[in-house]
Amino acid sequence: MKRIFILTLAVFSLTAWAQTDSTAVKVPFEGQDQTWQNGSDRRTSPPVLSTKYFTGSVMLDINYTHSFNNPNDNTVVGSTALARNNEFQVSSANLGGDFNYQNARGRIMLQFGTRSTVVPRNDYSVYRGQYQLDNVYRDLSEAYAGYHFDKWYGINVDAGMFMSYIGLNSYYQVENWEYQASFTSDNTPWFFNGLRVQVFPNKHLKLEGWLINGWQSYGKFNSMPGLGGNVTWCPNEAVKLLTNDYYGTDAAGLKNRVRFHSDNSLLVRYFNQPTAKGISRAAFSSTFDFGFETGDGVGGFNGNSEKPSQYFLSGMVYNRVWFNQNRMAWTIGGGYMTNPGRYLVLYPTGDASPLPNPSNPTQTAGTHPFSANPGDEFKGWDCSTNFDFMPNQSVTFRLEFIHREASVPYFAGSGGVTSPTGYTTTPLPSDWQPDLVKMENRIVFALLFRI
Repeated sequence: MKRIFILTLAVFSLTAWAQTDSTAVKVPFEGQDQTWQNGSDRRTSPPVLSTKYFTGSVMLDINYTHSFNNPNDNTVVGSTALARNNEFQVSSANLGGDFNYQNARGRIMLQFGTRSTVVPRNDYSVYRGQYQLDNVYRDLSEAYAGYHFDKWYGINVDAGMFMSYIGLNSYYQVENWEYQASFTSDNTPWFFNGLRVQVFPNKHLKLEGWLINGWQSYGKFNSMPGLGGNVTWCPNEAVKLLTNDYYGTDAAGLKNRVRFHSDNSLLVRYFNQPTAKGISRAAFSSTFDFGFETGDGVGGFNGNSEKPSQYFLSGMVYNRVWFNQNRMAWTIGGGYMTNPGRYLVLYPTGDASPLPNPSNPTQTAGTHPFSANPGDEFKGWDCSTNFDFMPNQSVTFRLEFIHREASVPYFAGSGGVTSPTGYTTTPLPSDWQPDLVKMENRIVFALLFRI
């Protein structure tokens, strides 16, 4: 409570002080072209759906993915971007926009499609208490309101559900260089639920603080809220350096187990000739993450036989080259992750899921749940390459090849993770178990639309 009181007092003090400043309105990062950055809006022209008080946004993400493992139930395991193999699917349909009136601001983005189930399904906080938070919030990807203060290059105070940007990638695929995120991004949060304060002291720097319910969670796991922040520095339009850091208690029912996580990225555009018909620009992005959990039976980086190590180390690097006046692009990259204790691993779906059964939270949903006990090892690495065709700023056609491996059986094999026939209606024989394998190759075709 003391931390909450101090932060609340600081916010109100900042609010009163900022209101007394009468300097001219300034725009952070003004004059910088950031459309090349991984996780950013690539559009250079003004939004089509724009008025004085509202800027609308419509995004559609449709994909078809083929797994060479050919699971009989068409289920994708270990991804927040994909849900079904060998089928066309609407992964995400987003509708909403930004409202502004006399510095009051609000943003609402609705979400429909498979991601509205895939992303929040590992949120254990919804089983604490009542009101089915996973259903209440499922159709919202962003929903926050706040106020903008014209101090320095701007101060924003917002409350609600907002994007986390831990792991560099954007929640919206139309802004990303790759479709299937590397382990580093896919196993870190896409959204936060709480309070955010953004301060722009100058046009090159953003300082951001969070007071949130938890690590990509609708509710709180224990009594302590999550605390964290972001620092983003763009000394010029060709370089971006950022860090995201988080501290909280996110193990359900284990109030003495704390988590720390640090996410750090560097992006560099090393070539830029936007009018060239050949190579028009080139850039790379690199990300390194480290974190740990300690307390209530685990020992962070310094584990032993009684308190096993429980930590997260990962990194990823991508390089992207644009052609033909930025209408085409080729990306290649990959990453590595080690996560003893598996506390950030995306659990396999279907009968291999270890999460509580929604109809009976005291039991697991699967008869053969994927273990996530202290000391359980998990290492994974991935690589991918894709080609984008972007005839205009509203549409992207993407073809991507992905290879992923894990140190333990993890991905869906030919037998699937649901039942012998692949249907949930089929009774499970006593000798049946989910078919998990250590490797998968897949091809993704995606159509990404935005106005």
